[in-house]
Amino acid sequence: MSSAATPVPPQTPFTTGRARLNIGQLAIDQLTFEEAVTEIGRLVDSRQGGYVFTANVDHVVLAEDNVQFREAYSRATISVVDGMPIVWASRAMDVPLPERIAGSDLILPLMKLGAGRKWRVFLLGAGPGVAEKVGRIVSEQYGVEVVGWDSPMVRLDGGDAQNDPIVAKIREKDPHLLLVALGSPKQEVWISQVASKLGPTVAIGIGAGLDFIAGTAKRAPVWISRAGFEWLYRLVNEPKRLWRRYILNDSRFATILLREFWQRTGAKKPE
Repeated sequence: MSSAATPVPPQTPFTTGRARLNIGQLAIDQLTFEEAVTEIGRLVDSRQGGYVFTANVDHVVLAEDNVQFREAYSRATISVVDGMPIVWASRAMDVPLPERIAGSDLILPLMKLGAGRKWRVFLLGAGPGVAEKVGRIVSEQYGVEVVGWDSPMVRLDGGDAQNDPIVAKIREKDPHLLLVALGSPKQEVWISQVASKLGPTVAIGIGAGLDFIAGTAKRAPVWISRAGFEWLYRLVNEPKRLWRRYILNDSRFATILLREFWQRTGAKKPE
């Protein structure tokens, strides 16, 4: 086992020197994709710990009512935008976001970067066998050192009795980077629960990212993603699992946007 540094709580926000867009209850860093990879690499190399989230429309809506989720985001070291509707809306706000940065799109560039910098990587989540398959794929194709994988049953009310054995397995391998594919809001809340115990390891919530690489889930073609309709593509392919999220829950995003625009307009009016 490698020597472990004393756990350091995540810094909020990470010193990117860039503005943050406040939308609903979330704050999102103003970064391009290339800048996001650079900043995440700098965070990993600093060995200070911390975690990275990728905010989408569903996250903005969830943060309205889910206190645990909102607090997890408030402590995120880096928060990037993973949703074209947010990118479009930001252009009418005080901090325009340059482009969408999907968590699943970050994985392979970070694996390439990690191979060059000798990072150790741990994969957590997805279905049985998926993380192991992805570990072998990225090791063979990019040369990054994947030191472990696990697909544990995770409950947000499991407490230390559940989390400590999982964290111990991760800490035994002393990874630089931990990719967590538990889905939202579970992965964000779980990461925030264990962040102080992960020591110098940086965690990133990647949603269905491992399934996309393993081929166990279909990803929308690039042109659909760029047009902002990846949500519709996923809904058509997984209607039973996603209809409530996209049809019912995310319809509240329009109301949140109207509130944001009203507040910004009102703030600019003279007294």
